[in-house]
Amino acid sequence: MTLASTTPAWATLEKLAAERGARSVAEAFVADPARGTAMSAEAVGLLLDYSRQRIDADVLAALARLADERDLRSRIESMYRGAVINVTEKRQVLHVALRGATAEAGAHSTANANADANPWGADITRAVLAERARMLAFAESVRAGRIRSSSKQPFRHVINIGIGGSDLGPCMAVEALRGLAAGGPQVRFVSNVDGGDLMDALAEVDPASTLFVICSKTFTTQETLANARTARGWLASRLGEAAVRDHFAAVSVNAAAMDTFGVHPDYRFEMWDWVGGRYSLWSSIGVSLAIAIGAAEFEQMLAGAAALDAHFRSAPWAQNLPVLMGLIGVWNVNFLNLPTLAVLPYESRLKRFPAFLQQLDMESNGKRVTASGTALNYETAPVVWGEPGNNAQHSFFQLLHQGTPRAALDFLLPAESSSGLPDHQELAIANCLAQAEAFMRGQAGVPPQRIHAGNRPSSILAFRRLDACTLGALIALYEQKVFVQSVIWGINAFDQYGVELGKKLCEGVLPVVRGEAGAGETPASMRRVLGFLRSPPSGRSSPGGG
Repeated sequence: MTLASTTPAWATLEKLAAERGARSVAEAFVADPARGTAMSAEAVGLLLDYSRQRIDADVLAALARLADERDLRSRIESMYRGAVINVTEKRQVLHVALRGATAEAGAHSTANANADANPWGADITRAVLAERARMLAFAESVRAGRIRSSSKQPFRHVINIGIGGSDLGPCMAVEALRGLAAGGPQVRFVSNVDGGDLMDALAEVDPASTLFVICSKTFTTQETLANARTARGWLASRLGEAAVRDHFAAVSVNAAAMDTFGVHPDYRFEMWDWVGGRYSLWSSIGVSLAIAIGAAEFEQMLAGAAALDAHFRSAPWAQNLPVLMGLIGVWNVNFLNLPTLAVLPYESRLKRFPAFLQQLDMESNGKRVTASGTALNYETAPVVWGEPGNNAQHSFFQLLHQGTPRAALDFLLPAESSSGLPDHQELAIANCLAQAEAFMRGQAGVPPQRIHAGNRPSSILAFRRLDACTLGALIALYEQKVFVQSVIWGINAFDQYGVELGKKLCEGVLPVVRGEAGAGETPASMRRVLGFLRSPPSGRSSPGGG
């Protein structure tokens, strides 16, 4: 696979960045008051206003040529048609089928029938629909109290045990859609292996009315199993060993491990190797979310994502939201040397969205070689970070406005607040728009401590309200943006070997930490820290106290 930097469009973009990269966006608005209309696009209930980015028509045209030179259109179609685009792991990449599979498409008996609606084939569609139906029926039965605990009580609490893609997506979505959760059990998430998450959760629930959902494709994930085993011991010690099967569901392909653990045979759900963990919210990994919000709203979320996917697959580049966001991101990272992306939702229930995007973007595109193994000579994924906008204004906006580090910004802005308080939402909207203007315009004058450089590039992603359909579209938008960038950079967005080295080393370090016989000599690099951790308490209450 060739490097993007060898293409004619890349050379053009380098020239444009040298000539125009520092031009004032505020002055561009003076020269063209219609810039806001020209540099915006709307689809599936989302408005992308990118007029405050440091771009012009020539830059956009060169970015579109870059997309064509990198064969983006055919790469998109290859994903939808089930080509093995995860080349290092030799897998298809079909999270689009999880939300795109419909009953109408599933009724076709051949892979070639209705190919536009069913590009991945009827067999995959039928498998997705069957497992989705099982999962949603289970979720509805838990919500309605038809599935009960060992003591015949309805479940009032659900604790999802997972990590990474088995936690970040569902946890974010439950928080975002908590306004839809009336009538269902309280759902919470446990991920961190230090035990704090788990013990806090267990302290607040009654074992007789608590359901645990273990999410681990292989049922071997170290952190997840540590938490699951502790939860199992806690429940068995209070309700007895026989109660375990009625209180544990799981999403995994490892039937033998679930048998050994004691997961109820009817409470097990499947996923497939063509679903990456960070793209798995749409699968049975979303069972805890479905329990929280119900089957109808879960299907609305799928519908929102499917609508965005259809737009992505067919829209021309100039109106294609994920393509525009992806190409502008390439411009910012590779040509304007902006290494970070701050995601700033002016909707408090999206507070976990930046954390979700961190895994989606950085685990997908944090690569140093192409998919074929050639070393890159340009940057890839930005560092993604962020907080709800008003909180951020009183936290790190100082650095963004006047500090030396530079970032690109995504503002997420609803017309209507989840709170139902219009006065509050008007204030939130005013703050968001004012901050976007301040980042663009800056401020001159004296003393120098008051100067704002301005010309900070930002986009505003606006929508009507944060409902399930909109959330599905937002997630799919960023998923497809990440895919666009992976195609431009020539990398595989669907493996994550960088996650595995530390986990593998932990297997050898753990016996050393425990002081087990035969663990071997403590590595020199660890001796000082382990010596401190093993030393008896000094008796002081604080580092400076007595």
